[in-house]
Amino acid sequence: MKQFKFKFTVASSIFFIMRNVKKARKYIADTENYSDIDRYNFACKIIEHMRKRSRTTTLVFGKKNLPENGGYILYSNHQGKYDALGILLNHPGPCRVLWERKAASKYLAKECCGLVGGQTIDFEDIKDSILVLKKIAEDVQEGKRYLIFPEGRYEGNKNEMLDFRTGCFYCSLKSKAPIIPVAIYDSYKAMDINNIFKKAITEVHYLSPIYFEEYGKFSKSEIADLVKTRIAEKMKEIKSRREPLRIESGK
Repeated sequence: MKQFKFKFTVASSIFFIMRNVKKARKYIADTENYSDIDRYNFACKIIEHMRKRSRTTTLVFGKKNLPENGGYILYSNHQGKYDALGILLNHPGPCRVLWERKAASKYLAKECCGLVGGQTIDFEDIKDSILVLKKIAEDVQEGKRYLIFPEGRYEGNKNEMLDFRTGCFYCSLKSKAPIIPVAIYDSYKAMDINNIFKKAITEVHYLSPIYFEEYGKFSKSEIADLVKTRIAEKMKEIKSRREPLRIESGK
């Protein structure tokens, strides 16, 4: 897939990107003068620009399902380059991301990952993966929120899901924090298509929390199946509906 829309979005934003990458690095390095919220808000400024350049509108549902206090982990299906952007831009407050290390090392992605305080992972390095997942669990126990894509990749799957990496759910078993399944729909249309002028309407659905009392007795693979089933049910509902759902918020 040539992904002309993504390339156009980046190319048409090159001066904005160059200017703000320099600022982003300053925000990341200067922890005394820039708080987590300052850095997260700056990341959202960059994300908002990319959203506009990609001619994307994101509709958000189920914000009431997000706990007001304490840490939690969002587990979302994965479709393309816009997925994390669409979720972070509409999440109420700072949220960190688990990012595949190679993807996170690219220009701008590296800065965005640093701004939101994300963790990077090499799925092929088992020892490294365990250390990263343990760090995420500790952060969540301290009240931080994380976004994880258990599929770990996307391969032109559009609104279909790939297999989940069960190891990701170690973070939940270790932290005992609420799990929030997230269903994204048509997110691939934002950037992972070849029509650079086509507008996109994507959806983010925060589903009901799954608390430790419900999943604590399960294995990582059983939790993965539970979360995937909840997301699949919502995807099926979205596909079958004939009338649009009530919009809670959107950009």
